[in-house]
Amino acid sequence: MSKQKTVLILGANSDVAKQCILQYTAKGYTVFAASRDVISLENFITKNHLENSVHVIFFDAADFSSHQKFYEELPAKPHIVIYAAGFLRQNVDARRNFNHAFEMMKVNYAGAVSILNIIAEDKSNANLERIIGLSSLSGVRGRKSNYIYGSTKAAFTTYLAGLRQDLSSRNIIVNVLVSGYIRTKINEGLQLNESLIMEPEYVAKHIVNAGNSFSIVPNWKWKVIYWLLKLSPEFLVAKLP
Repeated sequence: MSKQKTVLILGANSDVAKQCILQYTAKGYTVFAASRDVISLENFITKNHLENSVHVIFFDAADFSSHQKFYEELPAKPHIVIYAAGFLRQNVDARRNFNHAFEMMKVNYAGAVSILNIIAEDKSNANLERIIGLSSLSGVRGRKSNYIYGSTKAAFTTYLAGLRQDLSSRNIIVNVLVSGYIRTKINEGLQLNESLIMEPEYVAKHIVNAGNSFSIVPNWKWKVIYWLLKLSPEFLVAKLP
């Protein structure tokens, strides 16, 4: 391995994660792109001529027992880690079938805690300087239309907040991306307000250029919505879909 800085992207097959791959490699980073769908990732890497700077690795967020071995077998210890794995089921499906709810819990929260704990506990990795988790505005307040998915994102955000405090003594920065609607596969088929939809490339720029603040909320419209959600009294939130 070269001495270039390395980025580990967990759940690298998402649209935002793929844009992160393009932007990090453009900055000279070596990227470890981890996903269950390695074929799709390899096709993306080949299409963009990134074979020399991106290593595709199989990773299953929900297979907790494989995480320690996955981390130990990385080609190099990462400088930056991004948890971009995500799974969405409609709230009505998740209410009626716990297996659907559990799928979201495993990928969006439990899998993140499993692998990020392993990474954070490795004090021998002097490279580690930043961990970024991709959360959602759905986790800011419970709403009747998506509270099961939202609860997984709320738990993930809370975990990252505590991890940030825990790792601060080692000068490791932890950020959470709290995003609204993004034009991605996970939102295909949903009826969303077009004026509020962000492009994956735009969101990826906020990840790649993350600063020291904990919360990253791309787009001024979503910043307004974020603070309205956080500060609104319960009776107003209850009127939302």
